[in-house]
Amino acid sequence: MKNIINQVGEKLKAKEYKLTPQRQQILEVMLENKDKHLSAEDVYTLVKRKAPDVGLATVYRTLELFLEHDIIHSVDFGDGRKRYEYGDNSDRHHHHHAICLKCGKILEINEDLLEELEKQVFKDYNFVVIDHELKIFGYCGECKR
Repeated sequence: MKNIINQVGEKLKAKEYKLTPQRQQILEVMLENKDKHLSAEDVYTLVKRKAPDVGLATVYRTLELFLEHDIIHSVDFGDGRKRYEYGDNSDRHHHHHAICLKCGKILEINEDLLEELEKQVFKDYNFVVIDHELKIFGYCGECKR
């Protein structure tokens, strides 16, 4: 984790920003929850446990800064709330999401199910796909009962 924090600090420094203690706390929460899709409010709640002086506005501003500098990316699952994941957009291409309509559980699907479709789109339409996003809506095993 320390290595990633140093890399992010260098990335921000190159753009004339600092990795302040508050930003580092937010980054640490993102790294500790890499397997989760956190809303800004989720991040805020987790950061408050470690650093009670960090405000919600700081969390929002930091998440936007991290988005702008390709440190994290956001996903919208159709419920009007952005969710955030650590990782730049190069990490994003190869996983998709299954979203339970009842409980809101989000499952990551790591297989790249659309590679063949991308090739066909290129072949048929001469269109180069840079990225894609697949969201599958339905019911998880617990909710389908």
